[in-house]
Amino acid sequence: MDVFLMIRRKKLTIFTDAKDTTTVLELKKMIEGILKVVPGNQMLFNKDSQLMEDDKSLAEYGLTSSTAKAQCPAPIGLALRKENGEFENLDLTPYSSPPDLPDVMKSQEANGQEQMDQH
Repeated sequence: MDVFLMIRRKKLTIFTDAKDTTTVLELKKMIEGILKVVPGNQMLFNKDSQLMEDDKSLAEYGLTSSTAKAQCPAPIGLALRKENGEFENLDLTPYSSPPDLPDVMKSQEANGQEQMDQH
């Protein structure tokens, strides 16, 4: 089954899909095709910030078609090796929040929610 992933590093987000039987190393090779960074210079982290091991499948980390859907992809953290040979710290820059709804739109939302028992 397809597993949908959102791979995040700082302000970068990559959306991709894979099979739940895909290994972490295979996922790193997919990332290599996008970022041109060899798998040995990548570290991937699951949602609990647990380092993912190359020889394990996505399913072994709980990434299945029921937990990683197209409309709600599973987050994976990505850290890259720096020039000095050390890995950078995992850094997921938070998304900005959408602005509040204008008052005009708020009143429209409430209109459909009126009580029917006002007789």
